[in-house]
Amino acid sequence: MDIITLENLGLKYRLYHERPLTLKESLFNIFHRRLSPHYEDLWALKGINLVVRKGETIGLIGKNGSGKTTLLKIISRILVPTCGAVVVRGKVSPMLSIGVGFHPELTGRENIYLNGSILGMPGKEMHGKIDEIINFSELERFIDVPVRHYSTGMYMRLGFSIATAVDPDILLIDEVLTVGDESFQAKCYRKIDEFQKREKTIIFVSHDLDTVSRVSTRLALLTRGGIEAIGEPQEIINLYRKELETI
Repeated sequence: MDIITLENLGLKYRLYHERPLTLKESLFNIFHRRLSPHYEDLWALKGINLVVRKGETIGLIGKNGSGKTTLLKIISRILVPTCGAVVVRGKVSPMLSIGVGFHPELTGRENIYLNGSILGMPGKEMHGKIDEIINFSELERFIDVPVRHYSTGMYMRLGFSIATAVDPDILLIDEVLTVGDESFQAKCYRKIDEFQKREKTIIFVSHDLDTVSRVSTRLALLTRGGIEAIGEPQEIINLYRKELETI
């Protein structure tokens, strides 16, 4: 069963090369029919075609700026593509960057309920998960402290615990596991292994090639906003390493 389908997907940004005009300057230009500020169109993603089947773990690799995080944001509906079609079947739980979705003035406990609401889990159902989330995060001593006092590792612990506890059909992970300590990372990978056994779909971005090789069933190599190749993990890693050697 196909759970994610991306067809001819593209996302375009407009980059202006002049400073923003004041209202007076804009009206002057319009009155005198002067040209608008110079700009160029930048395609962050272009021509993306990808089908992800239920139960797959797809790793995304590529240089910084190749479009990996942008692609995850489109799948999670944070960004709207400029063109193309996106079909996502199932509940998505994204873990895209440290602290996203957390309110700094709220406690860890309060942010659990806030994130649960954002991810579509009612407060009553979240209440039944609260102990599981706190225990997994190992933040019992700090759970009633405002999260603005949390370290990046504590943010990661809480974010991962929430993202997996809501029992998503699709889990999106963007590099954040590298922040945690080694023992908690191992705990997270055991949870990922459990998800795979339950045929959950995972899309995983990382620069750690050993990890993506071990975790993924397929790898996609992104280059300049497009998918250059997709296939068996070691084959794609070898291709990527050859590209890095030419730099």
